[in-house]
Amino acid sequence: MNNAQVIGLTKRFGDFTLDRVSFAVPEGCVVGFIGENGAGKSTTIKCLLGLVNPDGGKAEVFGKPAETLSKEEKNRIGAVLGENCLPENLTLKEVSAVMKNVFGNWHEGCFFEYARKFALPEEKKMREFSRGMQQKAAIAVALSHEARLLVLDEPTSGLDPVARDEILDILYDFMQDESRSVLISSHIVSDLEKLCDYIVFIHGGKIVFAEEKDALKEKYAIFRGSAEEVAALGKRAVAAYIPGGFGMSALVYRDEAPAGTALERAGIEDIMLYFSRGERL
Repeated sequence: MNNAQVIGLTKRFGDFTLDRVSFAVPEGCVVGFIGENGAGKSTTIKCLLGLVNPDGGKAEVFGKPAETLSKEEKNRIGAVLGENCLPENLTLKEVSAVMKNVFGNWHEGCFFEYARKFALPEEKKMREFSRGMQQKAAIAVALSHEARLLVLDEPTSGLDPVARDEILDILYDFMQDESRSVLISSHIVSDLEKLCDYIVFIHGGKIVFAEEKDALKEKYAIFRGSAEEVAALGKRAVAAYIPGGFGMSALVYRDEAPAGTALERAGIEDIMLYFSRGERL
């Protein structure tokens, strides 16, 4: 079962079009959503949260159109958007009091346990928090009302590597309940490689691929050589290439490369780079 999915999702803003975007967020899975700034990640996420109405296609959560969810169903979604969404004039205790009225299943003890893990000062107001501390507070809120689906838009932005690892560990613990799911967008692709089961790559408003992370790493590899050697591999083998000062590098399909070709491992960030900036034979 899918906790969330978009099917043929289309949204137009001026000269930008989110173009028939489709992918799913299955139960028990973490889906990483990657792409450059302006590629359509935040618009897709806002459609899933019912904050933006699509021009075409569907955005569904728990098997229902996002805009038709009941209050109780909406309470099962934990969201952290890129900007700080907590009132700046409130302390953590006051934030908890507000959330108790927003969420019928609010767990104050859980919230303050996360606050202590994140070393958040209880007496300071949100406006006195650093950007990273505000992100941690928003994540603590999202994790404290029995969410089945977490939707996280750049949740580790502004955090140092130690804090990012701490967040990833907490998300890993959250996923021990296999009825839960996470959709997480991030520019820090190395974080997604550690956590995600699936990777969805959007470029220019279109989905380039939506595949299992491990399958992507098996599917693609990097070849380095001269322009002639890259051309000799053929169009079936070369997904994209990038010219260099001393030759070329190419993202290739492992299964299509001739036997014995010297190949290097391709990480998720490599694959994204070649599809974004590379050229086609």
